[in-house]
Amino acid sequence: MNADQAKFLTEYFANMLENEGKTTAKVLAAVPDSGRNYKPDAKSRTAWDLATHLALGDIWFLDSIINGKFETEPEAEQQAAAKFKNIKEVVDHYNREFPARIKQLRALPADKLTRVVDFFGVMKSPNAGYLGLANNHSIHHRGQLAAYLRAMGGKVPSIYGGSADEPMTGAAT
Repeated sequence: MNADQAKFLTEYFANMLENEGKTTAKVLAAVPDSGRNYKPDAKSRTAWDLATHLALGDIWFLDSIINGKFETEPEAEQQAAAKFKNIKEVVDHYNREFPARIKQLRALPADKLTRVVDFFGVMKSPNAGYLGLANNHSIHHRGQLAAYLRAMGGKVPSIYGGSADEPMTGAAT
């Protein structure tokens, strides 16, 4: 991947991530605090665990790309999630930190974006290539959380179109 390709890919995904981030914030905000312990199966994460993983994971992915290395401490996410008292705090954190990371991402020089980075020994890719993985990871967990919402008493917001709870409305004619 050359510098121009890396900058193009980064801008393409930064635009996409900005839009997806707004949708993710809507899904997070739809989680009722009363449903935080809901999970559809014993093997599933609770709604709270999934919501905090989604919010913190989106930021972690961008931090990893910005820093040019993927690393994690086993208890770091749990410790960070424990600081939140309710879903509003999770959403506020996400709405503050995620756009800030997009701004940092856009400012990265091409040499940091083209540098080949190891992803936990599973794969190696130019750093900008991980933006697709970051986007997919977010959409995957957002879909899981959205599937929990109605069952735990929440309302499903529009995601890529209207929902039964938030129908799509056309422009006034």
